Amino acid sequence: MNQNNIVNVSILLTSDIHGTVYPIHYQNNENAELGLAKIATRIAQERTQNDHVLVIDNGDFIQGTPFTYYYTKYMQNEEHPMSIIANHIGYDAAIIGNHEFNYGMDVLNKAVAHANMPYLAANIMNKQTRKPYFGNPYIIKHIHPDIKIAVLGVTTHYIPNWEQPHHIEDVIFENALETTKQWVSYIKEQEQPHLLIAAYHGGFERDLQTGEPTEILTGENQGYEMCQEIEEIDILLTGHQHRYIAHTKVNGVTVLQTGSNGRSLGKIYVTLTKNQNQWMIEECHSELLPIEGIPADEKVLSLVSTYEERTQEWLDQPIGSIIGDMLIHDAMQTRLQDCAFIEFINKVQMDVSGVDISCTSLFHNESSGFPNQITMRDIVSNYIYPNTLKVVRVTGKDIKEALELTAEYFSLDTDRNIIVNPAYIEPKPQHYNYDMWEGISYILNISKPVGERVVSLQYKGAPIHFHQEYDVVMNNYRASGGGNYAMYQNKPIIKDIPIDMSELIANYILERKTIEATTNHNWKVVT
Repeated sequence: MNQNNIVNVSILLTSDIHGTVYPIHYQNNENAELGLAKIATRIAQERTQNDHVLVIDNGDFIQGTPFTYYYTKYMQNEEHPMSIIANHIGYDAAIIGNHEFNYGMDVLNKAVAHANMPYLAANIMNKQTRKPYFGNPYIIKHIHPDIKIAVLGVTTHYIPNWEQPHHIEDVIFENALETTKQWVSYIKEQEQPHLLIAAYHGGFERDLQTGEPTEILTGENQGYEMCQEIEEIDILLTGHQHRYIAHTKVNGVTVLQTGSNGRSLGKIYVTLTKNQNQWMIEECHSELLPIEGIPADEKVLSLVSTYEERTQEWLDQPIGSIIGDMLIHDAMQTRLQDCAFIEFINKVQMDVSGVDISCTSLFHNESSGFPNQITMRDIVSNYIYPNTLKVVRVTGKDIKEALELTAEYFSLDTDRNIIVNPAYIEPKPQHYNYDMWEGISYILNISKPVGERVVSLQYKGAPIHFHQEYDVVMNNYRASGGGNYAMYQNKPIIKDIPIDMSELIANYILERKTIEATTNHNWKVVT
């Protein structure tokens, strides 16, 4: 075949970067095989090897590290560092992710305004005009010169279930699946592209081979339905779940998901051939390009070095000291019995809110707890989300249901040892959906059937009454029902504390200077 009748296109994907630029772990500044600076090197390499390259980011780009947190708190008058890097890399398009809203619309609007690439969000509508808030539902890229590639962007519409209402008061989230159907039909009819890509900040709700549900079907992740119900999609780019998905098709649709924090670069390689004046897709497959051993792009690092230097100075500020042991020696043991670190976080929440019942989570297994001399680095490394607090009025029955749900985090192996329920590890780790409480006493017996594991539940030495109301302080994610804690939804919010939890922890320690590590053993998990 004439070589003029064959065109190869590479679509490169980043997703869930979460503000990770430098290839380091911020808790100790050790080198790490991750980050956008390494990804930038990989993208540059791909551009030298391929004639036609599209680069797309699939959301959750501007939030997630001390680097982006510090910018938001102390450097907002400067240009957004993530947009500076995106402009250097030269993205063709970006999708809005759910965490883009965490710092509020002012920060998000500034990041979008500073970026050269269009942000695509077909289902995020301006509440006043009912038109796409970010302007662009899709783009058309022309290559070679008569080939048209369409890229449609959509975002999980489940965001109102997590996000603080004042962060999203100007927008409406329409159903991602239905919006994709409508726009794909429009694009196919009006644009007649040779390749149609749907970029979805959402993931898969079902097993890709069997179609069996892998999670409660809330509408948070509609990727499988998109592949099954929208025949015109050639490629579905996904994210949100932090999974690694490649070399896979679902109902003939090539799918891709790249993990998180810049640990890999996604690539879809497409071959188009011309037959009787019509371009057809000859080949289309997805893969993940590793970044281990890839050097960081020095230009990327230098472009934002001032932001990084100031972040590092801030992280090393001493806050106070701990008497006793507030370290986390084993994440599993921390979740099996009361420990000083979790008790401390709950104490801070109760002190700030003025109530005497609190719940919190150990967000990830890399949390190290607090050393004897605490810096801001220790706080932001352990409390990684920009959560605020809410006081929710619930019944004793709600507390019991919440504890039963949290007890599902555990299961038993064949030797009757307590292990983490695989559903909380695959397809996405959800350690943050296991809560530990202060102000009540309880025992969870994992030998009992699911739904019957709370074998003791008391408040001030007496059994909790199912119909009595109690005020509980928790983070805003949980208060909205995040993690399928539906018992909290639509319950009265008695108090809203709109200050980041990391700031509240720092203030608590700064006021007291010295903190004693205590454990009152008010709860435990048994078999």
